Amino acid sequence: MFGLFKAPDLRNKILFTLFILLVFRLLAHIPAPGVNVAALRELLQKNAVLGLFNLFSGGGFQNFSIVTLSLAPYINASIIMQLLTMMVPSLEALSKEGESGREQINQYTKYLTVPLSFMQAYGVYFLLSTQQGIVQRLDVLSLLALVFTLTGGSLFLTWIGDLVTERGVGNGISLLIFVGIISNLPSSALNFIYTINPENFFNAVSFLAVTLLVIVGVVLVNEGERNIPLEYGRRGYGSQTVTNYLPIKINQAGVIPIIFAISVVLAPSFLSGPLSQSGVQILKQIGDFLVVNFSSQSPTFNVAYFLLVFFFTYFYTSVQFSPQKIADDVKKRGGFIPGIRPGLATQKYLSFIVSRITLIGALFLGIVAILPYLVQSGIQISTVAVGGTSLLIVVSVVLETIRQVESMMVTRNYEKFLT
Repeated sequence: MFGLFKAPDLRNKILFTLFILLVFRLLAHIPAPGVNVAALRELLQKNAVLGLFNLFSGGGFQNFSIVTLSLAPYINASIIMQLLTMMVPSLEALSKEGESGREQINQYTKYLTVPLSFMQAYGVYFLLSTQQGIVQRLDVLSLLALVFTLTGGSLFLTWIGDLVTERGVGNGISLLIFVGIISNLPSSALNFIYTINPENFFNAVSFLAVTLLVIVGVVLVNEGERNIPLEYGRRGYGSQTVTNYLPIKINQAGVIPIIFAISVVLAPSFLSGPLSQSGVQILKQIGDFLVVNFSSQSPTFNVAYFLLVFFFTYFYTSVQFSPQKIADDVKKRGGFIPGIRPGLATQKYLSFIVSRITLIGALFLGIVAILPYLVQSGIQISTVAVGGTSLLIVVSVVLETIRQVESMMVTRNYEKFLT
């Protein structure tokens, strides 16, 4: 551990990352004008879905800070761009051009983030304006100032997230989300301790046991993989067969399906309030339907949440892992899977393996996502904000960051050995 700080390059990366995270936490406490923060926090306590949005904004929403939108516009833009990559041939071709193609698509994602930030900034204002006593009606100039402020905050977080990825340690976007989640942990833990009494002591112990099981399960699923043997025959005198392995992870998508699903499933909840206040009868009926069926404890909300996580797990895995490309690469290098013919047969075999493994990962992610709803009837404790989804993201980001730090250490030691 202390060896990290002995190496100047690694020490600078870690210090830079910590500095950026500190800036993020400071921004989350700079309020935007025109909002009754006390009334907003009272609303968040009553609305669990908005509380979930506040959790991922790192408390920025309850303070109505300049980073209230957090990274939601960028995440939504990423979802749209990945869908377009699957449907638009030119974008699909661009994604296959290697690092330069991915950078170009990432640039398009940032362009798309700008209008989405404006739309979501106005949507947040409109949502709060329908609630009595939270936000005052603003004139055009004040509203534009608020929208530009929230948009600028979201774009700034996207920028510093990229800076961490390039110059720091770990994935910047994931780390910002991680810090936003754990920033609520101390207060939630204190609330949890204060609610423990002889009557609910067993429920509290059960809650801690479930939390521990989720952490263990996340570690096992994230680290679990299927090693497929690959054999390469060497030609010439004394030829022999060299066996390597192709590792296929159970959860190749990481935390991305959860983040994508949250961004989509929160949309009906945000729309329900304004629509239910509408003077148009059909819009009011739609709003009332969403209020009833898309609360965090409604079966419809949790079924939709589970299905979205399941879908995005398969979708993102299909984007990241191409059986056809891997089968072609193995064939070009003179390799084969024992008992499987090279080419099309290898592609079908890899597709079959990936589909079965991804099924396990998708079911696990979906169950973890709706875990609070599943245990609510048996464990009547809701004071801890960090639920199954948050634990999944926190543990996954920690594992990913540790893995990258270890990789940096190995690379540095190897370079030092060569010199």
